[in-house]
Amino acid sequence: MIAGGGIAGLEALLALSALAEDRVGGTLVAATEEFVLKPLAVEEPFEPGAMERRDLAPIVEGEGAEFVRDRVVAVRPADRVIELAGGASLAFDSAVICLGARLRPAYAHAETLRPDTDPIAIDALLRRAAEHSSKRLALLLPRRGSWPLPVYELALLAAGRARRLGVDVRLALVTPEAAPLAMFGEEASAAVAATLAARGIEVIARRHAEEGSGGGLRLVPGGEPLEAGAAVALPELEGPALEGLPSDELGFIPIDEHCRVSGCEAIYAAGDGTSFPIKHGGLGAEQADAAAEGIAAAAGAEVNPQPFRPVIRGKLIAGEESLNLQAPLPDGSGEASLDYLWWPPHKVAGRYLAPYLSGGMPGEQLREPPHGIEVTLQLPQEWHREPMALDPYGPPDAPA
Repeated sequence: MIAGGGIAGLEALLALSALAEDRVGGTLVAATEEFVLKPLAVEEPFEPGAMERRDLAPIVEGEGAEFVRDRVVAVRPADRVIELAGGASLAFDSAVICLGARLRPAYAHAETLRPDTDPIAIDALLRRAAEHSSKRLALLLPRRGSWPLPVYELALLAAGRARRLGVDVRLALVTPEAAPLAMFGEEASAAVAATLAARGIEVIARRHAEEGSGGGLRLVPGGEPLEAGAAVALPELEGPALEGLPSDELGFIPIDEHCRVSGCEAIYAAGDGTSFPIKHGGLGAEQADAAAEGIAAAAGAEVNPQPFRPVIRGKLIAGEESLNLQAPLPDGSGEASLDYLWWPPHKVAGRYLAPYLSGGMPGEQLREPPHGIEVTLQLPQEWHREPMALDPYGPPDAPA
């Protein structure tokens, strides 16, 4: 049973199809009929239709599984049953919970960039900012929860749109990070900072914005006002808080190094709904792979289940080109390149999903291109013992 039709859910489906073959019969339950490639949501305000969408049923049925459109509302681990919003109950032998995180606006008076609503009206926001005395459009990374890369993409794309519109706007990016995309290491962060500076984008690091009752923004720590004619923010994230499964204080599902749900036999979880603190589609796919390996091995496949060893691969959309980043641990050094560094060079580098979305066979392995390897941030293998010790906004070797 796979609960969820996003990146982690489809990766789990494709991985099980490749690893377990006909040893496992699957059912995928999703609340919507479409798979949406949410990492491309940042491009929607600039290029409507950029966010890739595919019907789920043909994908699921093409892998020999059953598709059920409904919303999972509870799990009964002892009975190995999931309960659906429509009233049905479905039994399972093993389950992978890939429900993702719940999004909520971090600010009442800022536009929120999210994939499940209409795109923000970027042209109107830029013009509104230009008419303000500050001429500033504030781009805000909330204090908790979000993968930071989209706010940098938004800043770079907005700078290009402002030039094309001929509007005089100052872009200010406010982030709790020590430096732009600090988790990728000093060299890569410096390259991102240089790219932002070349586009005239101000970065206010080590701070976040708080909102007053009237909608005005102030910087914390410090308390000085952040004057802006308009503001756009990433959402804050909350866990699915699924009835019947353990969760932390924010509703996220705790998992171990093999992505098994704590205290639940034969139940795994993957994606943004887990307690792993860095929320990233590629990491969700890696978690799904670890879960699929465990299930396939239990079904008798010749698979040696490997623990989830997080390796971030990311691609910063900067307009007509992308900036690729790499930062392996333990030394925390990083690099940046305009060249692609994994193959196929998809936005989400799922081992099985990326070849599928690129038109290849879903069982193909990610392979290196002829010239190097892309964005790589490898985190400590013992993350699961104290997962929140990893700081999603800090450098790769820094504790929270």
